[in-house]
Amino acid sequence: MTTPFATTDLCDEHEARLEDGRLAVLPPVFQRFGRRTAFAGPAVTLRVFEDNALVRATLETPGDGQVLVIDGGGSLRRALVGGQLAVLAQDNGWAGIVVDGCVRDTVEIDACDVGVRALAAHPRRSSKRGIGERDVWVQVAGVTVRPGDWIYADADGVLVAQERLA
Repeated sequence: MTTPFATTDLCDEHEARLEDGRLAVLPPVFQRFGRRTAFAGPAVTLRVFEDNALVRATLETPGDGQVLVIDGGGSLRRALVGGQLAVLAQDNGWAGIVVDGCVRDTVEIDACDVGVRALAAHPRRSSKRGIGERDVWVQVAGVTVRPGDWIYADADGVLVAQERLA
């Protein structure tokens, strides 16, 4: 776990990184789910589209305090993370999940000790074909996230840093 942080303070302390692109702020389009209001850790990236088989396979592995960042193409037609996957994330030590797409089973997700950010809730489940890529550069709401970038999320927003800041 990282030391306590506030995204507002990180932005204030690292203005030069914001200016040169080593630190980015995700657009304020993400809703908060899960019991953790704040979470941080290095990114594990996935690129999937309306298919969460790779999401499940990844969350079944030890998270070691990492943040799963899912480039779901911004789809608002199916959920990529639900209650069962939030339990996997919690039980396997993931700090959080950021989904450029939807979640479902929000009451179940909110009961889990994990932080989740997603565009919206949607009741339809994803397909399970296993199509996608892991550990690649992804785009989340127009911001590039690389494997190993540091994700910082709290009540004020989500940051992507090229190195650990706190």
